[in-house]
Amino acid sequence: MPLVASSGFSHVRITVTDIARSKAFYDQVFGWPVAIDRSGSVDEPGVRESPEEFFGGTVYQTPEGTLFGLRPVGDTRFDPDRTGLDHVSFAVASRADLERAATALTGAGIEHGEVIDLDDAGIAILSFQDPDDINIELTAPLG
Repeated sequence: MPLVASSGFSHVRITVTDIARSKAFYDQVFGWPVAIDRSGSVDEPGVRESPEEFFGGTVYQTPEGTLFGLRPVGDTRFDPDRTGLDHVSFAVASRADLERAATALTGAGIEHGEVIDLDDAGIAILSFQDPDDINIELTAPLG
């Protein structure tokens, strides 16, 4: 029996070096509605240390109902080879959606990998980097 009966993720928040740049990127890529935006006050005294002010960040509402947040932390770049976050993956409905996303990313000048089928996992993925070099992955079921 598990210690905690969780139904899954409620929210994920990543740290970013430049909130305006990251917000523009995620607005362009996903276009999700903003649930909370304190980025305009990020440089006011105490905001970056205040959970009540969401650390001067932005929180998006995904279509699935989960939340995805951005928290500004300064100039330390992301490193996937250190303990912590490896990547964040967002679901799309089909492999065809991955192909359409690849075309759209190319059109927007956003570098990305190829669509890769991971047969053993039953998924296909498409990876690209955000402005802080955090790997963002799109995932679709195969078949």
